[in-house]
Formats: sequence, C-alpha cells, structure tokens
Amino acid sequence: MGLTLTEKIIYNHTDKYPIEKGKEFYLKIDNTLTQDATGTMAYLEFMSMGIDKVKTNLSVSYVDHNTLQNGFENADDHEFLKTVANKYGILYSKCGNGICHQVQLERFTKPGQTLLGSDSHTPTSGGLSCLSIGSGGLDVALAMAGKPFKMIMPKIVNVKLTGKLRPGVTAKDIILEVLRIKTVKGGLNKVFEYSGDGILSLTVPERATICNMGAELGATSSIFPSDDITLDFLKREKRDEDFIRLEADKDASYDEIIEIDLSNLECLAACPSMPDNVKKIKDIEGLKVDQVLVGSCTNSSYLDMVKVASILKNKKIHKDVSFAINPGSKQVLSMMIKNGLLYDILSSGARILECTCGACIGMGQSPMTNAVSLRTYNRNFYGRSGTLSANVYLVSPVVAAYSAIAGHIVNPLDTKDKLDLYEYPSEFIIDDSMIIKPNFAKDIKMGPNIMMLPKFDNLKDKLFLKVVLKTKDDITTDDIMPAGSKILPLRSNIEKLSDYTFYNIDKYFKKRCLEYKNSIIVGGLNYGQGSSREHAAISPRYLGVKCVLAKSFARIHRQNLMNFGIVPIPITNEMYDFLEKDMEVSLDFSNLDDNIIKVMDYTIETNFTREEIDMLKKGGLLNTI
Repeated sequence: MGLTLTEKIIYNHTDKYPIEKGKEFYLKIDNTLTQDATGTMAYLEFMSMGIDKVKTNLSVSYVDHNTLQNGFENADDHEFLKTVANKYGILYSKCGNGICHQVQLERFTKPGQTLLGSDSHTPTSGGLSCLSIGSGGLDVALAMAGKPFKMIMPKIVNVKLTGKLRPGVTAKDIILEVLRIKTVKGGLNKVFEYSGDGILSLTVPERATICNMGAELGATSSIFPSDDITLDFLKREKRDEDFIRLEADKDASYDEIIEIDLSNLECLAACPSMPDNVKKIKDIEGLKVDQVLVGSCTNSSYLDMVKVASILKNKKIHKDVSFAINPGSKQVLSMMIKNGLLYDILSSGARILECTCGACIGMGQSPMTNAVSLRTYNRNFYGRSGTLSANVYLVSPVVAAYSAIAGHIVNPLDTKDKLDLYEYPSEFIIDDSMIIKPNFAKDIKMGPNIMMLPKFDNLKDKLFLKVVLKTKDDITTDDIMPAGSKILPLRSNIEKLSDYTFYNIDKYFKKRCLEYKNSIIVGGLNYGQGSSREHAAISPRYLGVKCVLAKSFARIHRQNLMNFGIVPIPITNEMYDFLEKDMEVSLDFSNLDDNIIKVMDYTIETNFTREEIDMLKKGGLLNTI
C-alpha cells in the first residue's frame, strides 16, 4: 500500500517504520522559527541548556508581534533576540521585515522538510509542502539543541477538492467550509492533506491561507503537494533550486476523506466569537459594519492585496467605516508600491499599518464599543480584538473590500464586477537586507524587564488543592493569557505577566491563587485551544496551579502544561458536573507510574508515557535536562 504525502515526510525524518496511529515517535526537525512574543522565553530556555550553537539546518528569529515598541520593554526584547541570534547562529528578521509565516514562506520554506515554530500558525508553510508544526517555545528550544520533536502519529484526513472556485469566492472560504464541517475540535492529532483537481487552480499564497487556518481546527498540520504551482512560486522567489516534486502515492490510504466541490462553494464568514461559527455571507449581508481590517498571516500576501486594490480602485471607503491594511512582508509592500496598488488602496481612504501581526493579536486597532469588525484574520475569539463587546467576523479580502465601500456586509457574488483578473507580478522583489546573519559574537544584552525562568518544585504524591476556576468548553490561550499592547511587553517577565492570567474571565483569579497557594483548574472540552503561547501554562504554574482537570485538551497546550509541571488530567462529564469552584480536592499520584490518579473518590486512568511521567514528577521538562 502506498504512502500519503505526510507519511513520506515523516518516514524520511524518523527511524521508526511503520508507526501505528496514535503512538508516539520522534521527528527530526530541519528548521525552526520563533517570533518575539514567544521567542524571548524560548531563547531563555535554550540558553539554560548550555548549547554553544543551534543544531538545526536553519533557525530564524522574527520580530513581528511587539513592534509598537510602546515603552522600553519591547525594544529591549528585540535587542535581546538580536544578540542571542548572533551568538548562537540564528538568522534575525528585523522589525518591519514582515510576519514570520509570510517571510518564511517567501524566503526559506522548502518542500519535503520539517519546520517547528513557537507559533500555532506555523503550518502556513504547508502551502509549500513542508510538514510544519506549531508548538511551545520549550519544544522549539529543544529542537534548536538538536533534539527530535516528540509527537503522536497523526490520523491523516484527505481533503479532496474538485472543480474551481467561482469569481469572488476565495481560499478563505475553503478553509471556513472545512471548519464548518469539522469544528475547532475536529483536528486533534490529525494532519489535513489536500488533493484533487481543485488544487491545480490554487496558488501557493492561497494554499498557505488554507494551511494557516488549519490551526483553528486544532490540527497538527495541513499540507499541499509540491507540483508545478509550487515550482512557479519558487522561481519567482529565485529559489527554484529548492524545488522537489512531492505528492501522495495514488494508492495511499487515508483515515478520513472530505470532498468539497469548489464550484458550488459560496462566500462564507466565521461569526462571533469562534472560527467554526460559519455562515453564508448571503445570510448575514446587509449588517452594518464599523471596522474592516485586511492582513495578518492569513491574508496578507501580494495576491490578497491585488484583490483588495482592484475592488477599491477609484472608489471610497464608507464614511462610517474605519479601514486598514497590514501587508504581510516588506516584499509584499515593496511590490504594492512598485505596481501602484498602494496608491489605489490609500486613495480610497484606507490606512496602512506595519507589516506585522498587529490588530490580529490585539496590538492596536481595537474597535469601538459594540462594533461590528470584519477581519481577514484567523481568530475571532472573545476579547482578542481588545474590545470585549466587539463582534468580530472573519471574512475573505474580497468580502472585506466590498463591505468597506458599502458600509455593510456585501456578498461579492451579487456584484457584476469581473473578479477573476488577478495576476502575480512578472517578478518578485527580492531584498533580504533586513535579515541579519550571525557572526557568533558572545555578548547578549538583557534589559531589566527580562527575567530568567522561575524554578518549579517536584510533584508530591498527595496534594490537597482548591478549585480556583471552573471554565466552559473551548477555553482559548487568549482567555488564559491575553495578548494586546499592555500585556505583550511583559512576556519576558513572568512575575508581572501573571497579573493578567485569566484577566478577561476572572479579574480576581490571581488574588484567589495567592490565597489558596496551591490550586487546580477545572475545564471543559478542548481546553487551551488557539495560540501556542506557553505563557498560558507558565503563568498559572507560577501562581500555584498544579493540575488542570478537563474533558479534553488542545494538543499544544497539553504539552505546554506538562513541560512546566502542570498535570493535565482527563475527566468525565460526571466529574466535571461534580467539581465546583472553591471546592477542596484531594489528589493521589502515588500510582502515577501505573497511569493511575486518584481524584477524591474517582480513579482516573491516564495515558502518559514513561518520559511524561518522569517529567511531571520532576516538576517540568527543564528539570529533566
């Protein structure tokens, strides 16, 4: 029997063959990426390992989150990242060069390789047939130290695309349709592998959009084959020497098959406040819009900007709409300037933001109270925009542009414009001058806000803990540790950062943690979905949270919890209903070696590996190194 594309890459990066689905194995990592919001912690962790140089083929440190430099903290972080990169042999992408996933796709991603990134949207590079996985910073630090990445052999879902998109329907609508079908819980320990004649009409940026938002499925990764479209993109980037042809065998076997006829697909939107709350645009058209934003790592490619510029040309943004764009990279922005797109966009009344993540992570552009905000981003979680009362919809750049002009949601399929005349530029502008190569100088600059990691104690056999918080289903890492311009500068300082733990849900969370000294959190399904930020594990651990009891856990967050000595314990619906806030709970870990945990009168069978048990007993992964 033949192999899937995913299996081919995995088996080329591990010593095991075959690997049973659901079983752990170790994957060799070719390349890593970090960004500044998670990178400072990742490099502090790497420094603690005593390694003299990164062991990967390529590691890149990007600055794309905290670019406002509002106060000294952000700038100090960037100088720290630059000097660490210089010492350990890491490329450093300066502030303004672009969003990590867009620049990685343009300049570094190679088909057939593996990429591990301390950002949940690292799978964007699957658009270039690279097996790309998001994880916590500590796992990336270990990969930079030459250690393989521990993962579960995923189930592989074949998303078979047939037909061709109608003008006005986009790649964003494809991934929204997959989210509608599978939900934000539907991708756990799965890779979504795209195939079918429908992919032949999708450019690399469009494929990257689909892979990017695959993170919202909770998937390990998403990936497309490497074909003539891949080669065309790499030629324009003057990287055709990186091309290899790579696809699944014709007799490959999949765990699940989803078929989508692109010719029947409609324009879609993810409605507030979850990426899988998907409705047809025609069912919500006419809704008044207050803000429209185009960009983020999902829809900030040159192709996306061409679509927006062609719609806005010789038109004006509605007087009641605030409209802004953030191109994904300096390359995209340079080509927009050269080819006149920027003039067409700015002439409409649009604002241009930096080539950064920006508003996607709450760094500016918070909408007004009770606003309706249309965004081409990947997440519309409650509070993520910085305005708790805002209603955020995720849409395509085409829907965004038409709606910004009209002042209300517009269905592009109702227009008579020709929407299929978009073209790549004849050549891409290549300028890597803002990517700094290392010279291995020894000095590292650490500002006063950068603190080394706190030390955590070993796990005791018996604990008596109070329930400090009981949460609903689908709690996100944004809920646990918010982002935004006030909080992101504190990512290097766990003591100060901990003040904001669960702040949007319970402003007294830290106060009760300090009163209880040792506590547990009770969660519902899919606890910890969303961003890979390990701060959502470190900060609760710093405040004395020893365990999280939840119906199920998101992949990355479960690993982050264990990495920092918080025991993730699966519970039943009955236990969830029984446990209440402020209840004192006894936990017995004396039989943890046998994967047995006693929680009050409940006996819970767990599935930790021997390595995970040892790590939990020692209080986290760093205590085992």
